Amino acid sequence: MLANQDQARARKYPTVTTDQIAASDEPIVLAVPKGRILKELRPVLNRVGIVPSAAFDDENSRDLRFKTNVANVEIIRVRSFDVPTFVAFGAAHLGVAGSDVLMEFDYPDVYSPLDLGIGHCRISVAELAEFSMTDDPSRWSHVRVATKYPELTRKHFAARGVQAECIKLNGAMELAPSLGLCDRIVDLVSSGATLKANGLVEVEHIADITSRLIVNRTALKTRSEEIGHWVDSFREACNAA
Repeated sequence: MLANQDQARARKYPTVTTDQIAASDEPIVLAVPKGRILKELRPVLNRVGIVPSAAFDDENSRDLRFKTNVANVEIIRVRSFDVPTFVAFGAAHLGVAGSDVLMEFDYPDVYSPLDLGIGHCRISVAELAEFSMTDDPSRWSHVRVATKYPELTRKHFAARGVQAECIKLNGAMELAPSLGLCDRIVDLVSSGATLKANGLVEVEHIADITSRLIVNRTALKTRSEEIGHWVDSFREACNAA
């Protein structure tokens, strides 16, 4: 049984060459997002066996790069929208990113092998409650939308045959309809409390969102044993949970 598992692993993660081993002296860098998802990620990291330095949990710390209890693993803490960029361009080997961000940027050099089962929410279209009483989404032909997901939004509406004019905002999305900037917004929704507080209601569901482990494709080839080990460790940690 163990021999079969070893053979399967050898096929999945081929032995690295001498040149590749020399290149792997650099630490494995894991990019994680700031904010709410980080709190949900901490128990996963503990189960994986990666414990960041004490400064990682210090809310007053301005450090962005942290050592861990694993000699060749470091963590960088960045904006959630920046995690796939760091991974795509090889500045980080692994990362944790929401599927919303992955859909927005769709980097070909980013491989997403594992759903971590955290960060559950959804992307929805919302509009003012009074407007929704007479609005019929099936009759839309052109929409003006405020969102931080212009690419995702255009693709969604294009699939429905609807032309979307997207206004890029990075925050305070819920204010846009009441101030006349647009009729609708596309944004992440968790409980829906923020929408309700601003007089908005969901009128269309676009996608369910979770956070995923992502990998730089080149790193997966050149440092296959190391990267493969951590992918397997995250998978086992998620299964155990």
